Amino acid sequence: METQRSNSLLAFLFFFFSLRLILAVGEYNYANGTNGSDFIRKSCSTTLYPDLCFSSLSRYASTVGKDPAHLARAAVSLSLSKTKHMAAYVSNVSRLADYGATADPRATAALHDCFSNFGDAVDEIRGSLKQMRHINAGGGGGELFRFQMSNVQTWMSAALTDQETCTDGFEDVSDSPVKSQVIDRVTEVKKHTSNALALVNRYAENSVP
Repeated sequence: METQRSNSLLAFLFFFFSLRLILAVGEYNYANGTNGSDFIRKSCSTTLYPDLCFSSLSRYASTVGKDPAHLARAAVSLSLSKTKHMAAYVSNVSRLADYGATADPRATAALHDCFSNFGDAVDEIRGSLKQMRHINAGGGGGELFRFQMSNVQTWMSAALTDQETCTDGFEDVSDSPVKSQVIDRVTEVKKHTSNALALVNRYAENSVP
């Protein structure tokens, strides 16, 4: 009888402490996610497209927390993903244009140039992300930090310029569904890259005295 009571007590205590642990972890994750969301919203308010910035990055709240380096890196990573998808899309569209019997030569040339621009942008953003990871891993600081962040800012600026060059290439192309679709998609990608650059700049400006 005594053994049964002891086993029941141990089972109850195990259940009680397990429940407390689960609740504590849940509260911790909720608090971190909430704080992270507030931090992201406030940081995004400094970008040109704050609503898009918050809606696209809020999913990383629990990972970002209140760390501007993690937020900037998440934004750069998202920009890279969007740019890579756009490069693949332009590649497919330009391939179809090559085989179009009535294709507009200027539109075809603009598509090929756009693909080249986005290829360069992918390389530049990928280099930025690699540098950001290196900065985060090494702690960063002083002249080295400023040099590394300068590289990131330069590459992200170059990527944004390449994306803008893509849309500029369609200025003399006759209006068409393809032109409209490409420009609309590129414009969306540019917004993500612009936001990423703004968050990179904010991190760079506020991290070194």
